[in-house]
Amino acid sequence: MRRAFFAIAVVPFLFVSSALAGDAEIKAGQSVIDSQLKALIANDGATAYSFAAPNVKRIFPTVDAFMNMVTNGYPPVRKPRTYSFGKVEETAPGSIVQQVLIVGPDGKDYEAVYTLQQQPDGTFQITGCSLRASNSLST
Repeated sequence: MRRAFFAIAVVPFLFVSSALAGDAEIKAGQSVIDSQLKALIANDGATAYSFAAPNVKRIFPTVDAFMNMVTNGYPPVRKPRTYSFGKVEETAPGSIVQQVLIVGPDGKDYEAVYTLQQQPDGTFQITGCSLRASNSLST
């Protein structure tokens, strides 16, 4: 049940190129996602948790609760073999939707769609992630 709160229902978005959205904001958002994924791969739960927005931390109030949710609900995000950034959209000033193409630990392709929100201090944090199996084949 808790996982359902973290996985924000993502309606199909019309993605635009990063040239049309704020490049600095998009790079900042991608840096947050990249840093969280690297922390997850390194088993550094505290660092991975630090990139979660307040709405996520209210649902998962401890590092252990957050890591259990990611480990049990998002294995491809928890231990990706590889990942790359896909389409991105700045939906409003300070709000980003970023597609991440992942090869999971099972060798299958996945699409993770992250939502990020700029915080009052100017940093971006992850407000949600939706994961689905991809229709493409990994090479």
